[in-house]
Amino acid sequence: MPPLELLYQDDHLVVINKPSGLLVHRSPIDRHETQFALQIIRDQLGKYVYPVHRLDKPTSGALIFALSRDIAKSLSDSFAQRDINKTYIAIVRGYAPEQATIDHALTEKFDKMSAKKPSKEKSPQEAVTHVRRLATIELPYCVDRYPHSRYSLVTAQPVTGRKHQIRRHLKHIGHPIIGDAKHGKGIHNRFFQNQYNCNRLLLACTELEFEHPLAGTRDNKGELYQRKLSIQAALDESFTNIIKQFGWQHAVNNALKPNSSDSVTPLLSKL
Repeated sequence: MPPLELLYQDDHLVVINKPSGLLVHRSPIDRHETQFALQIIRDQLGKYVYPVHRLDKPTSGALIFALSRDIAKSLSDSFAQRDINKTYIAIVRGYAPEQATIDHALTEKFDKMSAKKPSKEKSPQEAVTHVRRLATIELPYCVDRYPHSRYSLVTAQPVTGRKHQIRRHLKHIGHPIIGDAKHGKGIHNRFFQNQYNCNRLLLACTELEFEHPLAGTRDNKGELYQRKLSIQAALDESFTNIIKQFGWQHAVNNALKPNSSDSVTPLLSKL
């Protein structure tokens, strides 16, 4: 595998653009996998890294690793306290609502091969996601039961961090993400595979906003760490091709305009 794209790096943390299909770390669910983001970035940097959060295997985008235990704990606490803002882009079936807050509790899901098994059924946990529609398209193809097929481009901002939260929430409101083999609809997934040669889940974490754990202190060059980081991750070629064919470049760029001088990395590559 080629080197992972570095979106941000300093002496204490690194943010990568994780490709779709790559696990963050070893998992009993995918015992056959031999490559993991944690191992690749460790070898790439030549130093040990600590996972802070995770992205599902089929989801791409911005992923943080800490370079020490103390920074890992600080960032993990920020995630737990909901101090880190996450923005995802997805393509979903149907015309999604212009704006909605999905407040729907989720029961923790355990995979058959999961090492973590519940001793008893847990109560549903609070789960909240803000969704905004960016663009729509109606295609002249009878994919399901209608003569035409409709799709939407949306942003999703999860307030909580439940397993598969965005995927399950969008399914809950009747707009499953294209390419979602677990929570989506196969007939639409296959249409995108055959028509657009798109074989991935169309969900990507495109932006992370957070305060640097050492904000206000100076690095070894005497420069202050940025108080607020806004790190953006470009969509990959497969996702970008769909955006282009649907004429959604303007909608994507408007959604991801840098909002401060501390923004890091370009918005989208080659759109």
